[in-house]
Amino acid sequence: MAEDVRKIVEIMSKEKGLPKEVIVSALVEGMKAAARKRLGPQAEVEALYHEDQGRIEVYRLYEVVEEVHNPEKEISLAEARRKNPRVQIGDTIGEPLEIKELGRIAAQLTKQILTQKIRGAEKELIYNEYKDKIGQIVSGFVHRFSRKDVILSLGRAEALLPEAEQIPTERYHRGERLKALIIEVRRSGEPQIVVSRTHPEFLKKLFEREVPEIREGIVKIVAVAREPGRRAKMAVVSNDPDVDPVGACVGLRGSRVQVVVQELKGEKIDIIPWDPDPAKLVYNALAPAECTQVIVDEENKTLEVIVPDDQLSLAIGKEGQNVRLASKLLGWRIDVYSETQYARRQDPEFLKLLEIEGLSEEVAGRLYDEGLKSLGDLAQAEPEKVAEIGRLKLSEAEELIARAREKLAAGDEK
Repeated sequence: MAEDVRKIVEIMSKEKGLPKEVIVSALVEGMKAAARKRLGPQAEVEALYHEDQGRIEVYRLYEVVEEVHNPEKEISLAEARRKNPRVQIGDTIGEPLEIKELGRIAAQLTKQILTQKIRGAEKELIYNEYKDKIGQIVSGFVHRFSRKDVILSLGRAEALLPEAEQIPTERYHRGERLKALIIEVRRSGEPQIVVSRTHPEFLKKLFEREVPEIREGIVKIVAVAREPGRRAKMAVVSNDPDVDPVGACVGLRGSRVQVVVQELKGEKIDIIPWDPDPAKLVYNALAPAECTQVIVDEENKTLEVIVPDDQLSLAIGKEGQNVRLASKLLGWRIDVYSETQYARRQDPEFLKLLEIEGLSEEVAGRLYDEGLKSLGDLAQAEPEKVAEIGRLKLSEAEELIARAREKLAAGDEK
């Protein structure tokens, strides 16, 4: 029995990675709780672990009194002196209990308390181990699923990859190895560690791993914008004129950027040179489209970008993705116009046409190019002609003509 307790402490300390003191404290507390369960709630109990002997002793405590009023807690002086002749009134004496007598229920109770203690100590260890790792990448295996959340095994710790932090295009499989960014570490709860694969910082950290120039501080990632799983833009700058920041991140034949793309399961990454001038930066950010003119509104943080007519869709991107990411990257609003659109917008009469409810710029542009260049022109036009030019239903053309007439009438009244 003596060796058994020492072995339990040794084995559990190694298995759980916990100090022996934590295991001993749990065993002692468990034995005390077991004794109270057996003896009743009023009993005073103490337990001691003797490391040199490798055993736990449990005592029931009594206060020495002249006359006993509560036999659960008190012992008379006469009876106490039969056990120890030197005791005095007010002393406390302990009566040893046989651990075997505590029974099976007591053993189960001890195990429960031990489990609770160990779990609490493990949580504190995990918190202390990971609290300073927020913003770092961890690697783990997909262990299980909790509804749409993914639980990763990081060894003795687990990490929560919530649905909101998952790349929408990814599907995860049990046993699959994943990298993710630690974004939160909780002192309690299960799991305590929360990770993300969608955070812009995750992309930065992946490049930091692959590009020595970033780790050495020669190349700096200034800004990142992501639509996770689809596309990302990253602006970089070099402190050394001899080091091309974009080339360093791309790597020989794209070797470095491809490692990151593979980790993100095919997310396309545009790496562009950073420039403090927003006009130059937006030119870089909208590549491969070419900008012919950029108008900067510093006060409202707005950029008007003019591109050749045949490059408008390229600049805007599929479903507006290219310009949306460029806007996120700069932190500015970006309005992109073709040269033709911009030229039309210099005409005040065209801007008045755009004020008509339900008239899109695309349809207004078609009408303008075919000679209907003002509210007056539209108000006097034949519905059939407006429908044909604007590619509209006849009823829609009639509605636009009516609204043009209303606006003209409202203007005349003023």
